[in-house]
Amino acid sequence: MKIVTYIFFLLTCFIGGAANAQKTNTLNTIVIDAGHGGYDIGAKGDVTDEATITLAIAKQLKARLKQVLPDVKVVMTREDENLPRNVQNHKEANRVRAEIANEARGDLFISIHVNSAQSKYKLIPDGTEEKTVYVKKGRKKVAKTKTVTKYKKVRVPPTITGTETYVWASNKSDSKKQFVTKTAEDMYGESEAASPNGFTPEELILASIRTRKFFDRSILLAELVQEEFTKQGRRNLGVKQRNNEGIWVLQATAMPSILVETGFICTPDDEAYLDSENGQQEVSYAIMRAILRYKEALKNNIIK
Repeated sequence: MKIVTYIFFLLTCFIGGAANAQKTNTLNTIVIDAGHGGYDIGAKGDVTDEATITLAIAKQLKARLKQVLPDVKVVMTREDENLPRNVQNHKEANRVRAEIANEARGDLFISIHVNSAQSKYKLIPDGTEEKTVYVKKGRKKVAKTKTVTKYKKVRVPPTITGTETYVWASNKSDSKKQFVTKTAEDMYGESEAASPNGFTPEELILASIRTRKFFDRSILLAELVQEEFTKQGRRNLGVKQRNNEGIWVLQATAMPSILVETGFICTPDDEAYLDSENGQQEVSYAIMRAILRYKEALKNNIIK
């Protein structure tokens, strides 16, 4: 009897999924998240910082999307130099970013960041100095003055370049599913029923299906973003999964979600590019083109 009931649950889920296909295959709301903000400036370059660059690119992307997708609502998690909703703690800000996206019932969440790498140092000659050394003379040691080269430690500017796009790690899908389940009633009109965790078995199964769908769609969008960067001649570092604290917001948003590392601020040439109007236009254009291709894939049922 339990097996029959479980099969009925599965059938209900798939029938419900078909009924909601129109809702999940549309692109009505896009959430753009400019990383960092306020005192949390993120990675620092020689001239500027991550928070400044991500906000400039996010604003460019919003303007482009409003032009090419006038019927799509574009929501920003922050539109000035402050943290989202002017909170004062960067950990709280991550919770607020996810809250904004879920309240907006977003169909896509795109977080924009700038990469960095550890600096390396080397020793270079820095003049000479007189140094007293002791040398053996017979059975005694005598002092002798010697001219030696002085060295100083200098930073070697990194040369690493390239873009990479992250999705949440697949082993964190259970965490993602919790947020998908919590927002299911609002987004899909499903009711919560009395059960130990507040949800019916059907709702939990549907949440699992949606979470997998969101993961596949996130991978698709991330790949499209990287392809568009490659077309611009930029180095493609690939699509990656990450599960550290900095990417928690991807798990907490009940929608397909990606984090784009747009370049390396630690590399002087990359910093100059990302800090320039031309660079920011190219980066925002690449992400916009990827979103348009993603929308077309949904429309043509290339991805479910």
